[in-house]
Amino acid sequence: MTDHQIGTREEWLAARERLLVREKEHTRLGDELARQRRELPWVRVEKEYRFDTDEGEKALAELFDGRSQLLVYHFMFGPEYAAGCTTCSSIADSIDGVVPHLHARDATMLFVSQAPLEKLQAYKRRMGWSFPWVSAARSDFNVDLGFSSSEEQTRAWVAPILEQLPPIAARNASDSGTDVVHYLTQSQGFSAFILVDGVVYHTYSTGARGVEFVMGYYPILDRAAEGRDEADGFQLWIRRHDEYC
Repeated sequence: MTDHQIGTREEWLAARERLLVREKEHTRLGDELARQRRELPWVRVEKEYRFDTDEGEKALAELFDGRSQLLVYHFMFGPEYAAGCTTCSSIADSIDGVVPHLHARDATMLFVSQAPLEKLQAYKRRMGWSFPWVSAARSDFNVDLGFSSSEEQTRAWVAPILEQLPPIAARNASDSGTDVVHYLTQSQGFSAFILVDGVVYHTYSTGARGVEFVMGYYPILDRAAEGRDEADGFQLWIRRHDEYC
């Protein structure tokens, strides 16, 4: 027997109409936030970043691949990892299908990580992905954007709060074949750039729960009867797609 409120179809329709008012407010707020993101000042990228790609070494401007916009997901895969972050892997599963649509809007999307290119290529083959994935192992790109830090820097902030970290940190670290400190030298994020007259500008970045917009399963689950059903087990249910029983 369920303890959830049970009602008639008429009661459901009345409650749904009330909720729809709030949902429309949320949609309009989302539109306004999107407009404000587009109005952020652009920052000229002065440093000459170089990346290892499947086609050889490339500069940041070359990653645009002939388009004017570049969208980058900062995938947690550090040099010490044996495999990519489990949560980031779940995000990557949804990307291949949207890439052609992004291209149609003059936007290139790729992933970037600190691990050597050979590790990224091997993991990409395992997972069956085809989107571009580049290594920033020999540049400060991820560091300058705030998505990578040294072991010393990470240990300094992790050590005092190690016992308070959510269980997902230790679980993902273990699944990635490393310890918590080395795992947390990386963080997930999303950045956007634009290329105008040969000059690259940084236009937007977000991290932490700000990347939920690329976690396609969450908005779907948010509309299911039991929602995300995570409680205190934040993201602990997530597995790589070839690891679900």
